[in-house]
Amino acid sequence: MLSTSDSIRFKLILASNTSSQGWSNMSYVIKVSKLRKNFGNIEALKGTSFEVSEREIFGLIGPNGAGKTTTIRILSTLISPTSGSVEIFGYSVVKEQEKLRRIISYLPEDAGAYGFLSGLEYLKFMAEFYSKNSEEANSIVASGTEISSLGNRLKDRVNSYSKGMKRRLLIARALMMKPKLAILDEPTAGLDVIQAIRIREMIKTYSKQFGVTVLLSSHNMLEVEYLCDRVALINRGIIVAQGTPSELKMQFNAINLEQAFMEAAQIE
Repeated sequence: MLSTSDSIRFKLILASNTSSQGWSNMSYVIKVSKLRKNFGNIEALKGTSFEVSEREIFGLIGPNGAGKTTTIRILSTLISPTSGSVEIFGYSVVKEQEKLRRIISYLPEDAGAYGFLSGLEYLKFMAEFYSKNSEEANSIVASGTEISSLGNRLKDRVNSYSKGMKRRLLIARALMMKPKLAILDEPTAGLDVIQAIRIREMIKTYSKQFGVTVLLSSHNMLEVEYLCDRVALINRGIIVAQGTPSELKMQFNAINLEQAFMEAAQIE
């Protein structure tokens, strides 16, 4: 579960898409250039660069400690880079954070919901936190209800949910605001096969239906290959390769993305 302070910060990142003027002519959502991040003497990112096109599902994959979470937290405006630049829809993650927080949604791997609330109460609380009026709030909740596919279980308290049900609720929370960009960190981590498949379908269907761009991180290469239009492989703070799953497999003469990553990162 998130701490109170982290929960508040994550909620501040959620918002509905209230204005899209001027974006339709842009060819990318994210542009990361020579991104560096130091934590004391530790250099977590060493000049990372990549771009994410509008409306695509983009995967950022790599081993633990590769720099995935650091990159995601910078893009989510939770931490600042040491150097380099990041623009999302033309907004700087350093200088225009408040504008970005109105158009992006971030779901961390360890996110939690308020267990004493019912699933429906939780969705209503999150919707009312941002909506301008009751009509807009009801529309957002209706969207969240549909995305979660939890049916009558939304009437039950969140602390009675399985891990898969909680994750479906949280994915619904992240997407129901119709963000321009959804950043999802390990969306199916720790779930069984059935629940993982349901969440993948939720993400893919919603992204394509509403044109939401998705940046996701995952250790599950089958998941990445199924969901992602393009992928960046990161290792030791550097992007070592990027392209479509098919391009990466062809480039490294690999039968799957896992093997392609091992070859790209020169891991034995």
